[in-house]
Order: sequence, then structure tokens, then C-alpha cells
Amino acid sequence: MKEELLSPGANSVGPSGEEGPRESPEPAPSVRAQARRRRSRREERRAQLVRLLEEDPFLTDEELARRLGVSVQTIRLDRHALGIPEMRARVRRVAQGEVDSLRSLVEEDLFGFLEELRLEERGRSHLAVERVHTFRHADIARGHILFAQANSLAVALVDAPLAVTVSASVRFLRPARVGDRLVAQAEVVLREGPRRRVRVVTEALRPGGVREVVFSGEFVVQEIAHARGDRS
Repeated sequence: MKEELLSPGANSVGPSGEEGPRESPEPAPSVRAQARRRRSRREERRAQLVRLLEEDPFLTDEELARRLGVSVQTIRLDRHALGIPEMRARVRRVAQGEVDSLRSLVEEDLFGFLEELRLEERGRSHLAVERVHTFRHADIARGHILFAQANSLAVALVDAPLAVTVSASVRFLRPARVGDRLVAQAEVVLREGPRRRVRVVTEALRPGGVREVVFSGEFVVQEIAHARGDRS
């Protein structure tokens, strides 16, 4: 018996002699439809980027890339398209108003970037841990880096031409590493004449959104009534 081969797409004949339904291939999505989907995803991602930076203007490109699941280069392209400056420029813009309130320190003496400063009340600063802050043989930040950030913030709270640290009691609770962002929060808890007792707690914001307290301390800071060069 001679067999007939059916070509692809030809009708098949069932036992009753009736033709079965013709199967047609799924139509490929159009180029325009694909472009619309890409544009929609890009617009949604950029809207998310704006929301994240409104919540925390100090997020780095690396942190944004992790949260949005894209490359660092994509984040940079999105920032450029949206007119958003890099993190350091955003920090300077946000911090400038707070720096103008400083009395007991000049900006160059502050270790870290000011986010908030309410003289005689509270303050907050942040510092991104970089390789220059660590031991040569490890990615752990040296202790005096955390101390310097906390101490300078404590002194900055004093509303006087000059203030110095008289004593400090500190605890290093966990190591801070390269890639962490150290957020120090300080509060004046007691004022006695020219002295203030300031409590400082520093958290590390780690990759992936994990937060851990890495440092705490109490600083006794004393104002100096007449600083050298002060003519008031």
C-alpha cells in the first residue's frame, strides 16, 4: 500500500473521511508591540527610581540597581534622562542648608555629610564606607572612622562659636564594611551649663536593605565661650 505524506499545514482526514481543523501558527508579536512594552517597562522603572530617591536621596547607583534589578549602567542612563545628578551632588544639595546652620564647626571639620541639624536638639549624618576607610588586609572600616563621624556630629549640635569633646564612652557593636552606608543620629540628652551630654547611635545600611546598629556612644561636649579669632 502506498502511503501519502501530508505536508505541514495540510488538512488531516479522519476515519470518517472528514477533514479535521487546519492548524495555523501563532502570529509573531509585531515590532511595534515589542517596542511599546519596552517603553512601558522603562517608564515604570524610571517612576520607581524617582520614588526611591524621594524616600532616600542618598541611595547610590549600586543600591538602586540592586533594588530595581537592572545594571548600574542602566541606572546611570535613567538618571541622565531624568536630569537627576549623581549621589554626591544630591548629598551636597540636600546638606547645604544644614551646613549653613553650623556654629561650633566649619564644614571641613565635619566627618560625614549632614542630613539634619537642629542646634541643641538633634542631628543626623551619613557616610559611605569606601576602601580608603578600611584596614589594608580587610574590608572592615577602622574604628576611628565610626568614632570621628559620631564625635563631629555631637560637637556640631552645640550652639556656640567653638566646642570640644571632654569625654566619651563608646561601644563598637558590629563591623562596618565597604559598601555600607553609616547613618549616625545624635541627640542632646542633658545640658548643664556649658556642657552637653550627647547620645549617638550609628546604623549600617547594608546591601539588600539590611540595617544593623554598629556603634553607640555618649559624648560630653563643652562649649568654649571665646574662640581664638572670635571678636564678638
